[in-house]
Amino acid sequence: MAYKTTATTRGGRDGRAILDGGTLALAMALPKDMGGAGDGHNPEQLFALGYSSCFGSAILAIARQHGVDGQKARVTAEVTIDKDDTSFGLSVAITVSIPGEDRAKVEEIAHAAHQICPYSKATRGNIPVTVTVA
Repeated sequence: MAYKTTATTRGGRDGRAILDGGTLALAMALPKDMGGAGDGHNPEQLFALGYSSCFGSAILAIARQHGVDGQKARVTAEVTIDKDDTSFGLSVAITVSIPGEDRAKVEEIAHAAHQICPYSKATRGNIPVTVTVA
């Protein structure tokens, strides 16, 4: 095992989430778009932060293999929650840009990063994820 973390939430989407050890605690709130007060964070925001960060690390690893400075990369993860056939479902749109680099090379790097990113592996076949180069 390389790493493990644990979080506990009380009150669900309108509660409080805290990491073990207390290093991060967040007020959670249902988004206004879903009928809530929107005065806290929500799981989709946290998922977007985690996915964009993790995908960015995958970009760094792959870019290095292609002689590209991955530190210049910008990775945006747009997470959407919507009604599906049974309840709610997520989808993710990843957008990658590396200023000053050839678009075809960035597309190759982004595709390869999508293959190794742990979030991409976890979501593959479970939710729609698109990867686009800007």
